[in-house]
Amino acid sequence: MAAQRTSRHPKAAVTVGVAIAIVAVALAGCSSQSPPAPGQPSASQTTPSPHSTEVSPSGDIPDNQAYVVFTASNGAYSVKVPEGWARTSSGSMTTFSDKLNMITVDEKAASSAPTVASVTQGEVASLSSSVQKFALTDVKTFTRSGGSGVLITFQADSPVNSVTGKVVREEVEQYLFWKGGQQVALTLTSPQGSDNVDPWAQVTGSFLWLTK
Repeated sequence: MAAQRTSRHPKAAVTVGVAIAIVAVALAGCSSQSPPAPGQPSASQTTPSPHSTEVSPSGDIPDNQAYVVFTASNGAYSVKVPEGWARTSSGSMTTFSDKLNMITVDEKAASSAPTVASVTQGEVASLSSSVQKFALTDVKTFTRSGGSGVLITFQADSPVNSVTGKVVREEVEQYLFWKGGQQVALTLTSPQGSDNVDPWAQVTGSFLWLTK
């Protein structure tokens, strides 16, 4: 009777068995890992987004914005404007801008103080023919510490951005101050939906005639 054949490599068999056991334990550990608690992000969710989140809506002027006094070159008036905004001048017009917001002051001779009727027939008619997609909101009188006048509020399309090719729908407030034959148009422009009530009140409330 032939003798029973035994394995020629008992150590190799043991080694394979141990390896299989280790792999089984590792797989068991992975499958038993508890899922993230409710409200906690998973591993894939904790990866930072490549897009940063904007803290304030586009167009909103920060509450902590500092202001500086701008005085007209002829010394006729002064007004506070946000510090750090870009400034450009052309003739009697000076513009301050930052991102999508803009403040423009423009002085001209005017023989009489503006009224709702005269502004409707004059300035509003001119705006409707020169401003892209002009939509009048209201024409009314106003009073500020520095004087009174007529306020025109309207919506319009901005010029096409030369970089993005986009057009922004804007909300515009134009305050017409008058004194002694001079009129200053203080125009405030923001993207539609911006919350700039307090900053604009700060600017318009600071307007001051410097001439007697």
